[in-house]
Amino acid sequence: MDSPQWLDPLEQQTWRRLGALLNLLPGLLEAQLQQDAGITHYEYWVLAMLSEAPRRTLRMSQLAAWTNASPSRLSHVVNRLELRGWLTRVPVPGDGRGQAAVLTDAGWELLRDTAPHHVTHVRSLIFDHLTTGEVESLDAILGTILSQVDPGGEFGSPAAR
Repeated sequence: MDSPQWLDPLEQQTWRRLGALLNLLPGLLEAQLQQDAGITHYEYWVLAMLSEAPRRTLRMSQLAAWTNASPSRLSHVVNRLELRGWLTRVPVPGDGRGQAAVLTDAGWELLRDTAPHHVTHVRSLIFDHLTTGEVESLDAILGTILSQVDPGGEFGSPAAR
């Protein structure tokens, strides 16, 4: 095996900053959503993906892909959200075993009420400190990285691409 090509000082600094961001940002987003709506960031993401889908409905397998979840994890989260009345599961027509998740009106209202403060929080953490050119560069950089870690483009939703 060849010896690795070690990171140069700038790459090392960038990698550590990215690592710090990946470790800090989820907790900050989670805390805001817990405080404002009593939901986790992942639960919000599930509801948001459903809100962007046609008829606010997605097959469970597609929802799992868009939220980067195992079927087991998604099932547990969907159970919790279903108990709270924010989504429901329905059979997929023509597929005896397939199920779809549907965002309910109550789930839509939760998103509608939660989203304004959430986007304000996201702006305050990220976008308010960047110029338009920096946002464009960040978008391009993230697109390049995502094409390597998610080559099939499964994560997120069509609206995120």
